[in-house]
Amino acid sequence: MATMTKPTPPTGTPAPTRDGWKGRALIVLAAVAAALAVWTVARVAGVDLTVRHGSGGGVDHVGAAMVTMVSAVAGLAGWGLLALAERFGSRAGPTWTTVAIVVLVLSLAGPLGAATSATAKAALACVHLAVAAALIPGLSRKART
Repeated sequence: MATMTKPTPPTGTPAPTRDGWKGRALIVLAAVAAALAVWTVARVAGVDLTVRHGSGGGVDHVGAAMVTMVSAVAGLAGWGLLALAERFGSRAGPTWTTVAIVVLVLSLAGPLGAATSATAKAALACVHLAVAAALIPGLSRKART
C-alpha cells in the first residue's frame, strides 16, 4: 500500500502567506499617510501649493483630496506592477525596485516643472519622496522571488 505525501514548495521559493495582501495594503495606506503628513506640514508652514498647467494654462491648488487620490493610485499601481512581476518574472523584487526608482525620478518632473514657487516645488517634491519612501522599501521587502 502506497502512502501519499504532501508536496513541498521547491527550495528557495517562499510559500505565499495568507496575510500578504494585508501587509501590502498597509504599505499603500502608509504611503498615503506620509504624503498627507508632508502636505499638512507644508500647509501649516504657509506654503502655497499651486501648480500651473502648460505654458499659459490655469493654476490649480493641490489639496488634501488630490494628494490622497494620487498617492493611493501610485501605491495601487506599484502593487499591481509588483504582482505582475511576481507572476511573470524570475527576479520580481529587484526588477520592481528598479522600475519604481525610475518612476520616482520621472515623477519629480511634475512638481519641479509645474509648481508656481520654489517652496511649492520643494514641498511637492517632498510629497513624492515621502510616497516613495513608504512604497519602495515596503513593497520590495514584501516581494516574493
